[in-house]
Amino acid sequence: MLLISLDVSCAMGIRTSMLLVLFYVLGFYLPHRTELYEGVPPTCWPIVYSPDYNITFMGLEKLHPFDAGKWGKVINFLKEEKLIGDDLIVQAREATDEDLLVVHTRRYLNKLKWSFVVATITEIPPVLFLPNFLVQRKVLKPLRTQTGGTIMAGKLAVDRGWAINVGGGFHHCSSDKGGGFCAYADITLAIKFLFERVPGVSKATIIDLDAHQGNGHERDFMNDHRVYIMDAYNRYIYPGDGFAKRAIKRKVELEWGTEDTEYLQKVHTHVEGALNELKPDIIVYNAGTDILDGDPLGGLAISPQGIVKRDEVVFKAARSRGIPILMVTSGGYQKRTARIIADSILNLHNLGLIDKELATSEAESPKVEQMIRDSVTDLTNLTCSDG
Repeated sequence: MLLISLDVSCAMGIRTSMLLVLFYVLGFYLPHRTELYEGVPPTCWPIVYSPDYNITFMGLEKLHPFDAGKWGKVINFLKEEKLIGDDLIVQAREATDEDLLVVHTRRYLNKLKWSFVVATITEIPPVLFLPNFLVQRKVLKPLRTQTGGTIMAGKLAVDRGWAINVGGGFHHCSSDKGGGFCAYADITLAIKFLFERVPGVSKATIIDLDAHQGNGHERDFMNDHRVYIMDAYNRYIYPGDGFAKRAIKRKVELEWGTEDTEYLQKVHTHVEGALNELKPDIIVYNAGTDILDGDPLGGLAISPQGIVKRDEVVFKAARSRGIPILMVTSGGYQKRTARIIADSILNLHNLGLIDKELATSEAESPKVEQMIRDSVTDLTNLTCSDG
């Protein structure tokens, strides 16, 4: 019996080894197991959020101009307008180290175990004096949860046609360097996850309309021809990363105080031009609200109505072409930005650009997991056909 058992084990081991070799030869590999791609109830809207997004710790969050509770405020406004309830929201999950290592280096993640590094990235100097276990729990866990939310929303966008992560948009972080309140490269991660795990997704377009240049994802995709980047930003402000600008396919550099008419005309022209140049399998839309008039860091002069119209322009371009779109909310440094984000989402819904019935009906026939299962089954059968 022992010999038979050993023979069976050896045979199974050989078959497994042959399967792994076949995957390698054909250019496939089995990605790590992640909770971020596990099933979402079809009754949920593809709107991703967690109360863990919000950063509150002894008032330290108030030392940065960023409203570290704006994400919860957006959700509360949407609830007040009866658009969604807790049972309809997709609960974001925290990205694990294994998830983050899809893009980040181990060396970079180890750096985040030093409070002074996190203080530099978040631009909150007193964080320097906190024990790192508190920094991990009170500062980095919210950012990891938002990062997990962006990765989850990427898959939801492909499955449902659209998705919104109420947080995320950490576009200054690259694989090995954070900055500008961005500790994790959620945009890069969402795209890399899709490329690795979702059959049929091989091209992506990033439309970055935050007031600041998105140098993080630009550095990550510098030589990756699968990713087309359009970036419209105030040319005079942070980060001014000349090297990263080489990755931008459509560069729209704005002047101080740019107002609605000029801004919306440029957004419309360049979004249409970008999507006519390359039809991607997914659009990642970085919808920063720091373009708002009076923003202390953005330096532009766009009205609340202009921001709502901007988001409408981008979603119309995506939906008219049948391209899945993932929206993240990124920067915005005034108390009123939460209300504007909520108003924009309500406007998209009123125009039918984000549609509950369409999103939930498409969720009832999820194709991604089945395609992956079918591929694995076919390769397994091919490997075992000789036996």
